Amino acid sequence: MPATTALRRTLAALVALPVLAVLAGCGYGSQAKDEGAATIAPGAKKTDGLDEVTIGYFGNVTHATALVGNRKGFFQKALGATEAKYAVFNAGPSEIEALNSGSVDIGWIGPSPAVNGYTKAGGRNLRIIGGSASGGVKLVVDPDRITSVGDVKGKRIATPQLGNTQDVAFLDWAAGRGWRIDPMTGKGDVTLVRSDNKVTPNAFRSGSIDGAWVPEPTASQMVAAGGKVLLDEASLWPEKKFVTTNVIVSQKFLKEHPKAVEAVLRASVETNRWIDAHPEEAKAAANEQIAADTGKALPAEVLDPAWESLQVTDDPLAATLAAQARHAVEAGLLKDPDLEGIYDLTLLNRIRKAEGEPPVDDAGLGVPR
Repeated sequence: MPATTALRRTLAALVALPVLAVLAGCGYGSQAKDEGAATIAPGAKKTDGLDEVTIGYFGNVTHATALVGNRKGFFQKALGATEAKYAVFNAGPSEIEALNSGSVDIGWIGPSPAVNGYTKAGGRNLRIIGGSASGGVKLVVDPDRITSVGDVKGKRIATPQLGNTQDVAFLDWAAGRGWRIDPMTGKGDVTLVRSDNKVTPNAFRSGSIDGAWVPEPTASQMVAAGGKVLLDEASLWPEKKFVTTNVIVSQKFLKEHPKAVEAVLRASVETNRWIDAHPEEAKAAANEQIAADTGKALPAEVLDPAWESLQVTDDPLAATLAAQARHAVEAGLLKDPDLEGIYDLTLLNRIRKAEGEPPVDDAGLGVPR
């Protein structure tokens, strides 16, 4: 089988996820405004003649670049007199819907919603133009019930959704230990409980689950409730890196306003550099923005370990997306999407070249040239 065909076949698993099609019931998202928002500098000029650019993201630590870029004014500074507006989401599908409708121009989002959205639109709605975060996924367990990896067998383990990235990761890990689990029912040598991240910590406290394979900050919330980290998913990946959050853009907006897209992407790169150079200040800024967006800051016992387990990155880590897909294929979740062209890293690599950095790779899924 030709390599490109094989890759497309392996990427199939990422769209065999019916739960990803469920939209958030509260609409596109809330507009994020607070006293800490950046102001437009006197004498600044509009970018691409635009009055505004709307940026979407989630109010949690896996979207650290967007949180800090908003709070510290990096995006507004890059856009000049064009106003940086923000929309905060609770679910990936609703952000994709907003992007499709033109309510959002650029967004921070996880890999599965991006892939699912791209496929459902026949490859005509979005591009992944950069990376944002790696890591931040852990298997947290009740230490009174599970003291070793072998103890997981026979227990009740939660994942966020049927077929989502963490669900597939757990199924692949369990299969590697020789355990059999029906991917659809969740029944087998381990009982999988598909549970929304918002309710998983309470389910853990009540004893209805024995552990969970979940992203941050849910993992650290469970630890604060008495759980123990049995496994950090990063330990399973080469160089301990795998995609958690990407930057996407509407294809229409990219075509019509490439200067604005480049400005936001340059600000993303600058924000990541600043986060790496000022980790404590960046963590505080992110939490301030979380409080502004959600009404509640994360307590230190949750924020600190969650922040520690994440890495900001400009690289979308495209090869790990392909690996995640292979895991899903092996789990028995298959479709046959064509994801050629989901990545366009042209602007990112131009920015990196100007900074003396090497280009990042699209794993063969870039826009045909």
